[in-house]
Amino acid sequence: MFLVLSKVLDLLLSPLTWALLLGVGSLLWRRRARVSVGLQLAALAVLYAFSIEPVVALLTRATEGGAVSTLQPETVYDAVILLGGGLDASATERSGQPEYNAAPERIMRGFELLRDGRAKQVLLSGGTLDARPEAVVEADVLARQLEHWGIAPERIVKEGRSRNTRENALNAEPLVRERGWKSLLLVTSAAHLPRAAGCFAAVGLRPDTLAVDVRSSPIPPGRLSWLPRAGGLSQSTDMLRELAGRVVYRLRGWTTP
Repeated sequence: MFLVLSKVLDLLLSPLTWALLLGVGSLLWRRRARVSVGLQLAALAVLYAFSIEPVVALLTRATEGGAVSTLQPETVYDAVILLGGGLDASATERSGQPEYNAAPERIMRGFELLRDGRAKQVLLSGGTLDARPEAVVEADVLARQLEHWGIAPERIVKEGRSRNTRENALNAEPLVRERGWKSLLLVTSAAHLPRAAGCFAAVGLRPDTLAVDVRSSPIPPGRLSWLPRAGGLSQSTDMLRELAGRVVYRLRGWTTP
């Protein structure tokens, strides 16, 4: 039930959804010209506001501000934990090859840590929301990718049941205990890291962290563009969803500072 509600919440947290609802409202109130025009202008204002760099930069900085990398340069970790979310499952199923979305840095950084001897093993945590037997399971795909890049299979541990960040932590905890791993490194996107680290702390694990897929703009405020961009709208939506996710997880007691 929570997964269904989370998808509904994702939809409602999209500025595009807000603009569409305002547009529908303007049609319903078309007999009252001032109200209808006001709703149309509000829809345009929402689309514009969340598509421009100043707003996108503000939201992104607010979201990524708590992402602190505590990677210890001299430590060889027992395991690096890679969280799912970087794979485009639908495209992967169509092509038969690993197809990544905007966050391929997760698997790339994990591979580099393994290749360079910075981690002895990797725990790939990521399942699927698709109930079909033939559905793509992210952990399986990423494992094959690492093996293709030369990582020995015995260094790879798969956890393919998790469907969200809470389950990543819950399902990783017994695997960590069983294998006696002590030094751990959690790798995920910067925007996602505070919530992910909080979920792992809630189940008794406090790994070091490495933030990847950093999207905060390095452009000085005076040079930010005021032109609307579709990519900006998409990034704003991602940040709003993550911020809302933190609130929901905290209210449910799934994260801890």
